[in-house]
Amino acid sequence: MTVDTDILIVGAGHSGAQAAIGLRNAHYDGRITVLGDEDQLPYERPPLSKDYLAGEKSFERLLIRQQAFWLERKIDIVTKCKVTAVDPQAHTVFSEDGSAYRYQHLIWAAGGRARTLDCSGAKAKGVFTVRTRDDADHLAAALPTASSVVIVGGGYVGLETAAVLRKLGKRVTLLESGSRVLSRVAGEALSMFYEDQHRQQGVDVRLNVQIEALELDSSNVVEGVRLCSGEVIPAEVVVVGIGIIPNAEPLLAAGAAGGNGVWVDEYCRTSLSDIYAIGDAALHASIWCDGAPTRIESVQNAADMATTVARSLTGTFEPYGAIPWFWSQQYDLKLQTVGLSKGYDEAVMRGDPVERSFSVIYLKQGKVIAMDCVNAMKDFVQGKGLVQAGALIPASKLSDIGISLKSMV
Repeated sequence: MTVDTDILIVGAGHSGAQAAIGLRNAHYDGRITVLGDEDQLPYERPPLSKDYLAGEKSFERLLIRQQAFWLERKIDIVTKCKVTAVDPQAHTVFSEDGSAYRYQHLIWAAGGRARTLDCSGAKAKGVFTVRTRDDADHLAAALPTASSVVIVGGGYVGLETAAVLRKLGKRVTLLESGSRVLSRVAGEALSMFYEDQHRQQGVDVRLNVQIEALELDSSNVVEGVRLCSGEVIPAEVVVVGIGIIPNAEPLLAAGAAGGNGVWVDEYCRTSLSDIYAIGDAALHASIWCDGAPTRIESVQNAADMATTVARSLTGTFEPYGAIPWFWSQQYDLKLQTVGLSKGYDEAVMRGDPVERSFSVIYLKQGKVIAMDCVNAMKDFVQGKGLVQAGALIPASKLSDIGISLKSMV
C-alpha cells in the first residue's frame, strides 16, 4: 500500500499530536497523516507513573483529544504503524507492514523507548518499564499478587512509581547506581530531601549499588535482584526506570546528522531536506544550556517544538527558544522545575525543607539559571522571569522569603 500525504508526522505522542493541532490552528488545509506505533489515539504519558498507575485516572482522561476531534479536523491517525526506514530523496517513509508513505514534508516526532537492563534475566516475566499505556497496564495487572517490588533507577519515573506503590501498600526497594537520586536533573539538596521523604514513607532507598543479575524461578519468573555485592533482594516485580533511548535510528540511517538523537537547527530542521525533528528525539543547541547539545524529555519541549515547526510550515519563522519546565508528583509533594541547572556553581535555599515547601535556586557566575520548587507554586510562577532574564541577584536576597521573587524581576 502506498499513501500520498502533504505533511507526514511520525509519532503520535505529545509532539506529533501538537504538531498536527498547530498546523490546523494555523489554517493549514493540506493532508496531514500521523503514524503511531501503538494501538491508541495520542495520549498523555506523564500520568502513567502517577495517577493512571494508581488507578485514580482513567485512560479516557489521558487522551489528548477524543477521536471526533481528529475526524473533524481531517487529521488521519494510523495506529499500529512502526516505521522502519526513510528515503529522503524519494520523500518516502516505509513501515514494518510494507506500506509506503510519500510526503512533501516530514515531521519526526517518534520520541523514545524505555532503556532496559543489561544483565541476565532482564527479559524475564515480572520485569516492567513504564513508558506506554501497555507497560502501565501490564504492571498494574501484576501488582495484586505481588508484595515485594524492586525499582531500578532514582529518576523521576522511579521515584514516582515508588510513591504510587507505597500508597498501594507494597514493600518497595529503590536501587540507584549513583551517589544520589535525581543526580542528572537536580542539586544535592533536592536529592537529599527526596531520599529522606521516600525513606520516611517506607521505601528502602539504596545508593551506589550495581546489579549483577535477576534471579528467576523454574518458570522464568523474577524472584529477586542479585547485587554485585552478592546480596539478593527478594522481588516479585521489578520496575526499570533508567531513562530512554531516542527513536532516531531510521533517520540517522538515512543520513541525518546526530547521535544521541537527531540534530536540529533553531527551526527544528534536520540536515535532510524537508525533514524536521521534535520532542524527545530532537537534539538541539539549547540557549538555556550555553548552546550545549541537549535533548529535553518533557511535555513542554514536545509541545513548543511542535509549535515552532507548525508555524514554520505555515510561513511564520520563529526560532525555538522556549524556557524548559518540568513537574513531578510524589506523595503530597509537587515539584516544579524551570530552567536547566546543568553547570551551576551555586545553589541557594529559599525556605525550609522541614516545612515541605521550599525552592532551590541555581546560579552560574551569579546569574539565575534554574529553580526547583517543592510545594512552592508562587516561587515557580514568579521565578520564571528571573531564569528568562538570567538575572543577577545576590544570594542573600534570593534566600529571603520575605522578599517576593516577582519584585526582583
